[in-house]
Amino acid sequence: MLAASTSTSSVLVVGTIVSRTLVAGTTASTAKHVLAACTTASGHGAVEDRIGDGRVDPVHLRLALRPNFLTEVRCHRFRIPEQSIPKEAAYQIINDELMLDGNPRLNLASFVTTWMEPECDKLIVASINKNYVDMDEYPVTTELQNRCVNMIAHLFNAPLGESEAAVGVGTVGSSEAIMLAGLAFKRKWQNKRKAEGKPCDKPNIVTGANVQVCWEKFARYFEVELKEVKLSDGYYVMDPHKAVELVDENTICVAAILGSTLNGEFEDVKLLNNLLAEKNKKTGWETPIHVDAASGGFIAPFLYPKLEWDFRLPLVKSINVSGHKYGLVYAGIGWVIWRSKEDLPEELIFHINYLGTDQPTFTLNFSKG
Repeated sequence: MLAASTSTSSVLVVGTIVSRTLVAGTTASTAKHVLAACTTASGHGAVEDRIGDGRVDPVHLRLALRPNFLTEVRCHRFRIPEQSIPKEAAYQIINDELMLDGNPRLNLASFVTTWMEPECDKLIVASINKNYVDMDEYPVTTELQNRCVNMIAHLFNAPLGESEAAVGVGTVGSSEAIMLAGLAFKRKWQNKRKAEGKPCDKPNIVTGANVQVCWEKFARYFEVELKEVKLSDGYYVMDPHKAVELVDENTICVAAILGSTLNGEFEDVKLLNNLLAEKNKKTGWETPIHVDAASGGFIAPFLYPKLEWDFRLPLVKSINVSGHKYGLVYAGIGWVIWRSKEDLPEELIFHINYLGTDQPTFTLNFSKG
């Protein structure tokens, strides 16, 4: 009899792929019928025998299979196995494990798109093997990304000339986009402070307490103090008045949320812009605004076109948006758009040439950046 599996290993009977619907007590004739029906064209496959779960009676499997066709393989859950298994077996094991995941089509809680048209799936599969950071090798892919950046910049009313290219980059989501935008604000603030002969070792950023965790990550990872505006009963977004009160000479930017994670509410970016402009005028500071439009960036332009939250406001210097939320694209895809070239410090852009021609890059990821 085959040995029972433990918490750290599984016993695989290599020979035929069989569904886990076989249960303990299956008769020899039934098992033989099922095994014959599931035999692959190559005659190879696998049965995952989890005796401890009572899924399959190994005695009946022995009766159903020819003795000389039965091979026992042990696979440790947390170590690379000493010998290989057939690709069909590996596929079946992983596929069966994944069946225990939730159904993405029923997932309404994680803010991401879970269905796209079949034509989109075909395009994704056709391009999945491209290392599209290599712009010289995949120039059309690069051009498509540039078109997306320009489309979004115009959608967000960036002040671009007729033939002027937008400044932005595609990311794996709004978290990376926010990291990049935050780094640009920090470096620009540091450069200004250094030029004025002032200390630049204590930057801070002002947000509401309702921001997504990626803002806390940015602050902790890149050593920026996070100054949060506390929420109040009945008012669950950042209060612009309280936010401006927290601004000081070390504030690299104020982050406004267009579509709060808590309730989807838009913060009043226009009021924030006006109040901050008044404070900047009085103090001589140039504190800018970043808009986190991860959830609302692809809603506001269409449902509320007259709402001023984007580059129509002069202090808004960068905006991030997620394609995989209400942009109806699978996770993960996002973008960050800057108002102009002046708002993205040149020293943050890397120029590489070992893949061919000069290729500028500003991402936290590389191969898929």
